[in-house]
Amino acid sequence: MRLTSPPSLTLISPPSRRPIQFLRRPSPTSKTIRCSSSPPPAMDQPHSNRRVVVCGGGVIGVCTAYFLAKKGVSVTLIEKSSIACAASGKAGGFLALDWCDGGPVGPLARASFNLHRTLAEELDGAQSYGYRPLTTLSVTVAESELGNPPESSSAAKKIPNWVDGPARGPRTIGTTETTAQVHPQLFTRTLITKAVESYGVEVVIGKVEAVAVEEGRANSVVLEGGRVIESDAVVLALGPWCGKFEMLKSIFRVYGLRAHSIVLEPKRPDAITPHALFLSYLPGGGGKPMDPEVYPRPTGEVYVCGMSSEVEVPDDPEQITGDPESIRVLKRVAKTVSSHLAEGEATVKAEQACFLPCTDDSLPVIGEIPGVKGCFVATGHSCWGILNGPATGAAMAELVVDGESSIVDLSRFSPARFGRRRKM
Repeated sequence: MRLTSPPSLTLISPPSRRPIQFLRRPSPTSKTIRCSSSPPPAMDQPHSNRRVVVCGGGVIGVCTAYFLAKKGVSVTLIEKSSIACAASGKAGGFLALDWCDGGPVGPLARASFNLHRTLAEELDGAQSYGYRPLTTLSVTVAESELGNPPESSSAAKKIPNWVDGPARGPRTIGTTETTAQVHPQLFTRTLITKAVESYGVEVVIGKVEAVAVEEGRANSVVLEGGRVIESDAVVLALGPWCGKFEMLKSIFRVYGLRAHSIVLEPKRPDAITPHALFLSYLPGGGGKPMDPEVYPRPTGEVYVCGMSSEVEVPDDPEQITGDPESIRVLKRVAKTVSSHLAEGEATVKAEQACFLPCTDDSLPVIGEIPGVKGCFVATGHSCWGILNGPATGAAMAELVVDGESSIVDLSRFSPARFGRRRKM
């Protein structure tokens, strides 16, 4: 049966979308993934009848769904492609306790770093998704010094043996108490598996077409093809794709910063120690300095990233492609840093790019959308999405269910801040 939208109903839609008509039958373009057994009793019975739809299968959306479901909420998570298919699957997975101290994100980062540690204990993170503490170094690498004798100062002893390129001036910027890592795709998929199997979260593969708002309150999500999923609240955790919604664009700007990375598999992974490297890299011939990063993983892989630029975000995450020149530069960085990462000594497992969701004031947007009750947004975490995913999800679950967050003060991240600036 086809029903047109009643006069009091408005739709928050991406640009250039035609008006939506409701279809009461499931669309063949969407697919539902259910728990194979009946969901367990809700952990928080007062909220067991609440229905929340979370839009976005990246780390922010998955963490939000996980913590909502732990509170006894009935959760449906909608993802267009696959879980962790974009930045949450292609990021580095670096975690830092105190690198955001002194700014608004500091308390969020600290809470989330500690929550990562707790989750790793609960979910056997070391085995499930490569959680481990690690030492982090800042190192200068100059191509012009290739072939020169290695630095012989006492500080040079900090440089791991596998870093046999022209590395100079090592400085410890993170210890095993303050820095750690996860494999981001494995982390996100482990968490959603736990949410589905233990807490009854439903995952629907489909494209979000609109959020239906009646009398100022969100009450359902419309998928491409017409399927309607009713809800008491909606969370938009779509990363840079939040910028595709006209209603959100009228409040704030979310843009995508395309970041490139490669994943290498050395022939001798046992030679690579758990040291994350933040490089000041000086290309030969007077090239512009760069700041690439190198993360060895407990899987035996080495992740190298850098080379970012602001470009238009494609509609489909599967359409994201990298710049060949940026990939070539990262390969050159890798072989300059270590002979273990050079062509012939390491296999290239991935050449990829992803979009980091950024805002104009460099702060995430977390909170209820002004003027639309029950519609929340969580985006704009930039390069700290994997780090801040757990605390963002836990805080968002509290905000949706209890009306406020106790784990971290979200007022600094409210989308209402942009309206206040326009008035000023």
